Amino acid sequence: MTTLRPFTCDDMFRFNFVNLDPLTETYGLTFYLQYMAHWPEYFQLTEAPGGEIMGYIMGKAEGHGTNWHGHVTALSVAPDYRRLGLAAKLMSGLEEISEKKQAYFVDLFVRVSNTVAINMYKNLGYIIYRTVLEYYSGSPDEDAYDMRKSLSRDVDKLSVVPLTHPVRPEDIE
Repeated sequence: MTTLRPFTCDDMFRFNFVNLDPLTETYGLTFYLQYMAHWPEYFQLTEAPGGEIMGYIMGKAEGHGTNWHGHVTALSVAPDYRRLGLAAKLMSGLEEISEKKQAYFVDLFVRVSNTVAINMYKNLGYIIYRTVLEYYSGSPDEDAYDMRKSLSRDVDKLSVVPLTHPVRPEDIE
């Protein structure tokens, strides 16, 4: 049976297998620790019966006023555990936490080339809100989609009215 539980400091030594995917952003240890300290409820993992980490989600709550929202910083599932609904389960948990915090929406950034993830997010109810030019560093840099899903507090769905023009990373609130 798969277990959904909070990410702990000990997990930092066990989750590298999940991060081996080239589309997964990998951060420094202090970055992960900062998320565990500030937004522990948004940092969850799925664990196999034998204790292997199957996937994780890391996020936060941010913004002000009608821009108050949940943000998915990272979502990754190990290759052996894909297509089992784990990503959807992790996303649902983050959305529930954001609802409890009375957020207006949940957002995330995804590489425009990551069509598998984009389609998964669309199936979960997310829309492409805007394109962020050269968001991901590389050779060459790659654009990102800012995808959003409105929550119950956004009765008029104003947070998911797509922008018609791309933005640069420095223009993101």
